[in-house]
Formats: sequence, C-alpha cells, structure tokens
Amino acid sequence: MISGRLKVVMSGNEGREAILAILNRGDFFGEMGLIDQGPRSATVVTIEPCELLTITRTDFMKCLQKNFDLAMNVIRGLVGRLREADEKIGSLALMDVCGRVARLLMEMAETVDGQKVVTRKLPKQQIAKMIGASREMVTRVMKEMETSGRIQVRPRGILLRDSPALTN
Repeated sequence: MISGRLKVVMSGNEGREAILAILNRGDFFGEMGLIDQGPRSATVVTIEPCELLTITRTDFMKCLQKNFDLAMNVIRGLVGRLREADEKIGSLALMDVCGRVARLLMEMAETVDGQKVVTRKLPKQQIAKMIGASREMVTRVMKEMETSGRIQVRPRGILLRDSPALTN
C-alpha cells in the first residue's frame, strides 16, 4: 500500500462483518494467495482513497527467490498476522467485552505529549466489528470507562487515563 487506509473484513451469511485488520501505508496484503494459490480468506475494502501497487504471482515468486530480505519481510508479515490472530482468538475466548475494548484502545493508542491517545477516528460500529461485539454493548462499555475515568473522549481522540486500570 503506497497511501491510504484499508480494512480487511470477513462477512457472514446474514451480512454481519468482522474487521480483521486495518492496513496503512507500507502494509501489504494478498500474499497468502500468491504463495499458496488458494482462494481469498478475506476481503479488503478502502476506508479512504488509496494508492496501491500490484504484482503478479510470477513476478512475486521471482522476487522471493532472488531476494532473501524480501522473503524474510513477507515471512515476518505473515508471522505478525498469525500472532495477531492468536491474540484475537484468545481475547474472544478469555476476555469480556470491556477487556476487548480496552485491549483494542491500547493497541491503537500512540504517545502524544507523554499521554496515550487514540488519534484515529474510531466509530463504535467499527470497534464492535473489530472485537466481535454489538455497537450497543461497545457504547455501554465506553460510557462506563469514561464515567469511571479510565478514558476521556475528546474531539480529536480518546485519551487513555491509566492504561493498566483500563482492563480492571
């Protein structure tokens, strides 16, 4: 991806959507199909205008054969996604909605002026699709987190007040 933002989604039979990942500049996708020639496991949808670079399977395989560093980058990317999938599976099985919301906010936060802040626009419906919950439940959980002082919702982002306390 040269520029923009994408979401990687899986859709159910009844139109429900699960967001597997948000991709940004420099990320890549589609490598699984190039490697194993299997069908797509998910769909990629633009969140904002994107500029993408594509490569054929033949050229991709030639590049991997000739460039060890590229092959290692692809492997590291796949391993990273596998680790993320393991974490998501674990959180779905072992955490309640509050814990899953807190974990997502901590993952998406960046340090701004010494404070942890989620600066990207994160609609509650998108959060719900990322953690496997309903929008209504996410709204309730975030309101409770705000009331208890663990987060502060601001016009330009969500301030994480006390990261360790988020999951309590």
